[in-house]
Amino acid sequence: MATIDLTVHPDRLEHAVQRVRERGIRIPTFAQMKNPALIPAEIRAKLEQTGLWDVAPVNLFRITWKNQPVAKGGLFGGVNYIEFPSSLTGTRARVIALIGKWFPTGAHKVGAAFGCLVPRLVTGQFDPITQKAVWPSTGNYCRGGSYDSALLDCQSIAILPEGMSQERFQWLSKIAGEVIATPGSESNVKEIFDKCWELRKSGQDLMIFNQFEEFGNYLWHYDVTGHAMEEVLRAELGPRDAYRGVALTTGSAGTIACGDYMKQVFPTSKIIASEALQCPTLLQNGFGAHRIEGIGDKHVPWIHNVKNTDLVVAIDDNDVVKIARLFNEPAGQEYLKRKGVPESTLSRLDLLGFSGIANVLSAIKFAKYYELTEHDVVLTVLTDSMELYGTRLEEYRQQFGAFTPYDAAEAFAGALHGQSTDNLLELGYAERKRIHNLKYFTWVEQQGKTYEEVQAQWYDPNYWTDVQKQVGEIDAKITEFNRKAGLG
Repeated sequence: MATIDLTVHPDRLEHAVQRVRERGIRIPTFAQMKNPALIPAEIRAKLEQTGLWDVAPVNLFRITWKNQPVAKGGLFGGVNYIEFPSSLTGTRARVIALIGKWFPTGAHKVGAAFGCLVPRLVTGQFDPITQKAVWPSTGNYCRGGSYDSALLDCQSIAILPEGMSQERFQWLSKIAGEVIATPGSESNVKEIFDKCWELRKSGQDLMIFNQFEEFGNYLWHYDVTGHAMEEVLRAELGPRDAYRGVALTTGSAGTIACGDYMKQVFPTSKIIASEALQCPTLLQNGFGAHRIEGIGDKHVPWIHNVKNTDLVVAIDDNDVVKIARLFNEPAGQEYLKRKGVPESTLSRLDLLGFSGIANVLSAIKFAKYYELTEHDVVLTVLTDSMELYGTRLEEYRQQFGAFTPYDAAEAFAGALHGQSTDNLLELGYAERKRIHNLKYFTWVEQQGKTYEEVQAQWYDPNYWTDVQKQVGEIDAKITEFNRKAGLG
């Protein structure tokens, strides 16, 4: 079905209410995540004593783009974002990115996991006392889901590829009830799905929150991330400026849902879907493995509104690796300084994790393709930060040697300013339909969706908007749930 199922299961709902009452857990609404000014004073007082990553129920109210950028005790301000100067991007366009580091867990995927979990929780479909929550992921989503589960004191199973960074596994070992490493890298999504089917058949009482098909993931980004982007633009657009589009690696296709919202507000804007050149599924029906962690591929996610996508861009993972070193090695920082990149930018380049770098490169390619000017604005997202990739840098030092000034010059001129408009496809109707049709092989043949459903995604004009309209109904159920728990 297209919409999020909000059918109430009374018996399990009582269990869910019991758990949150025992734990003193109050659930935030979508309205509060968009506008933290609506958060009650007693919650704010608790947050002033709580660390950003602390496993504390009150941190559910930090699932917002508006946290103060501090490790402990922060409250709320405006949306966290950064604008990259032309001296760094090599394009005249204004490239602005929302910052994901300042969420609990250090990545914005904790919001997507919340969007999947909460509708099931407040309707009683998920019983945190008797059921395990399963979080299949290519990295940050299972961290976010495990974090949410820990707050509810419910058992969780995190699933992610064995090739992901050690920082993810180290953190999960302390938070998740069980961690399952599946074969391969971030490209090996089918292996994750196969493990989910194995768990379903195991006889355990569990609920699988598959980010690639869960419309709660889509809805959280459509509503919360979309509104955050709109706020940034309202603050930044001058009288002669124009918003041109949002460029994002597709991953689970959750974050890119913000583009659907932005197109409704700015109808001429575009949505740019990005992937790794080494695994060009959207671009060429291709497959492969790559090093841009967290953007799982070799399939088209069920929740990707392909019909609303305007361009596909492929990013070379070699460029991402070189730029990660350019931004974070001393020789790279020194070279960027000599090239005129301001200190205010240099000191914040650690805000870009691997997928964040790929997102910025996608925005640059888009800007060059359309010959955008200093009056044109492109948005993107920094999903996490280099805090989750420190071991990767050490691996590259061992593999490639020290990062020298010559390496910095090569990375700057080639991987960064040398980005071109190759490996880019502007989508017409037929190309959009080709990409959409790829869903059939994963979702109908393998994952149990129906032919009628995949057709409805393309032909039913209300398919996506019906999901988008559910925010108010979900907020009403959250409010009622909190009231039943005596915490409203």
